[in-house]
Amino acid sequence: MTDSARQVVLLDLDGTLTESAPGIIASVKQTLSDLHQPIPDEQELNRFIGPAISESLHRNGLQGETLQKAVTLYRRYYSEIDFFADPLDNKHLVPGCLVNSLYQGIPQQLELLRKAGYELAVATCKPEYQALPVCKHFGIDHMVDGIYGASRDNSRINKDQVIRYAFEHLEFNHANGDVAVMVGDRWTDVDGAIAVGLDALGCAWGYAEQGELKQHGAYEIISHVDQLESTVKKYFVTH
Repeated sequence: MTDSARQVVLLDLDGTLTESAPGIIASVKQTLSDLHQPIPDEQELNRFIGPAISESLHRNGLQGETLQKAVTLYRRYYSEIDFFADPLDNKHLVPGCLVNSLYQGIPQQLELLRKAGYELAVATCKPEYQALPVCKHFGIDHMVDGIYGASRDNSRINKDQVIRYAFEHLEFNHANGDVAVMVGDRWTDVDGAIAVGLDALGCAWGYAEQGELKQHGAYEIISHVDQLESTVKKYFVTH
């Protein structure tokens, strides 16, 4: 590794940095209710966290024009209109993306990682225009070196596409000795990392189902938020 080589930590957003299930699920339920579609059970609703919304809605039987209407409705409820009670003040309405919270300990762990010299970037399948205000609201934009997400037009929706997009903007150069690892809580993070030749560190505090991360090939599972920095350090010692 050269003196100018970088060690990059790519961080998923939902289920890794933020506990976003309440807002996502509320937005999904309202969307399906408006379209007179059945509401899935709790286990299936939790599966909406991670993949692109279009993929999750399609998995639940929506197709064609109904699917497009659902995606448009979801995006309105999730990021464009103040519709849901603010968790911090139920007299105040917010979009679904702000029915959300930072996992306890995340700011401290990100600060430790930056002090240790790692370059941090958010890499999320959430559309970038949705991810940016969430990161700004919780101050994540000041904790990382970049925020990269899916495209609004669905041309970039899978995690491997988002990672490649992030690398382009970060000017990541493997030939120069740059190394990276993906940190995330769902199979999408693991599969996306592997597709671009990276390892993935799985987050046990997120929304993965039992055994999901290991089954998809996560390099290691991080049990608790307060182990994030030490696990990343241990990973890069051997890479």
